[in-house]
Amino acid sequence: MTSLDRGIVYLVGAGPGDPGLLTVRGAELLRACDAVVYDALANDEIVRQATRPDGAPAELHFVGKRGGDGGSARQDEINALLVRLGREGQRVVRLKGGDPFVFGRGGEEAQALAAAGVPFEVVPGVTAGVAAPAYAGIPVTHRGVATSVTFVTGHEDPDRAAPGTDWQALAKAGGTVVLYMGVRGLTRIAADLRAAGMPADTPAAAVQWGTYPRQRTVAGTLDTLPARVAAAGLGAPVITVIGAVAGLRDELAWFDRRPLSGRRVVVTRAAAQAGALAGRLRALGADVLELPALRLEPLDPAPLRNAVARLRGYAWLALTSQNAVRLLWDALRDAGLDARALAGVRVCAVGPATAGALLERGIAADVVPERFVAEGALAALAARADEVRGSRVLYVTAEGARAVLPDGLRELGAEVDVVPAYRAVADERAVAEAEPLREALAAGAVDLVTFASASAVRNFVDAVGAELARRAPAATIGPVTSDAARAAGLTVAAEAGEATIEGLVRVVEEALRR
Repeated sequence: MTSLDRGIVYLVGAGPGDPGLLTVRGAELLRACDAVVYDALANDEIVRQATRPDGAPAELHFVGKRGGDGGSARQDEINALLVRLGREGQRVVRLKGGDPFVFGRGGEEAQALAAAGVPFEVVPGVTAGVAAPAYAGIPVTHRGVATSVTFVTGHEDPDRAAPGTDWQALAKAGGTVVLYMGVRGLTRIAADLRAAGMPADTPAAAVQWGTYPRQRTVAGTLDTLPARVAAAGLGAPVITVIGAVAGLRDELAWFDRRPLSGRRVVVTRAAAQAGALAGRLRALGADVLELPALRLEPLDPAPLRNAVARLRGYAWLALTSQNAVRLLWDALRDAGLDARALAGVRVCAVGPATAGALLERGIAADVVPERFVAEGALAALAARADEVRGSRVLYVTAEGARAVLPDGLRELGAEVDVVPAYRAVADERAVAEAEPLREALAAGAVDLVTFASASAVRNFVDAVGAELARRAPAATIGPVTSDAARAAGLTVAAEAGEATIEGLVRVVEEALRR
């Protein structure tokens, strides 16, 4: 076996939870691995990035550990699994919450791999002891306040004969104490620090699920924090910060003060398109649940290829989406053509996103209606009736699209060739992956569901069921989608005035602020 054929294990820090805090190297390895061994603190959104070099999903091995949980994976079992996968010649990502070498037992796993002769690499991650306080508005060091920080585990090895942490020394050292995994023993730890001389009024804060949308922070003092944490029901994972820097939270808090913090929004778009909407909502603080309600499926390319071969016979080209633009360009490339083939053809783009996709390919749309729906496009073209009358129009759209635009153009005297290039179909994963969403809807824990098309409404109802679908109000991208939502029995709380992702984000923010 050559060195290139040998397996290798990458001990990768997944960061504290926010997928944006995964390192570039970690993301690179996840996209080219054979197997992932991940723990309970690795965000599912990060785990879902794991793919083999050929694009197929990577093999997943869950080895989560929870204190006191009899079903938890034992460390020796995890070590043996990593060794076995490495010896089988696989490229393995051992994905660990935070940093592998900061209270992550990554050192033990590295020792086991070294002893077995399995190659390994370590990819550090952002540790929760720095990130969780930062997201809570607490710098662990601050000029003039704290010039040192000590990371301490509150969950010591039960096999040790004596405690491994010298609380008396910590109490006298000054600076900031950051406590990992100490929420269960917080009352005892606080008492030990007070007994060792740390003032009872020392500022302190506990951060649960740091960097996740569901992050919660409880602040107090060394004396009051244990009772406040218990009253708030905070449980693992929690990072506790003890020291004067915790008093800066009132001034520096930012994460939980964003417009949509504490709000949960469902995104139902085609899986390939959900990222932009979900990303914008997360940036505003929302906890986003994504349901891949739709999958875009290209149709038989022959009709579009035939239309491309007859482009010189068309006076107008009408495109209703970025997908239509992309598939048209695929047909042009297949025919050995480019944007120059549209010379002399006037172009109507239904919406700025469609116009933007055209501009990226060197074509400036002649007509972009003020209302980004078929009715708006028809009104804009009717204003140029003299140019439309007697002309031939190529209309590239989705299968099953409404006939408003082609019928209206025919009434204006145009000859219209409708070429469906793709269709939106129910994503088979939607029903399978919808259980967490169904639970959230049943619990009344969803503030708003977003819809960018009528077909997304239908597939959402199919995925969660008609009764649960009505449990949360809807925000839609335009009137056609609103009509579909109301027909399904949903309450439409907001409708975008501009049928774009930005328009939808804007009305979601306005509706939830109300």
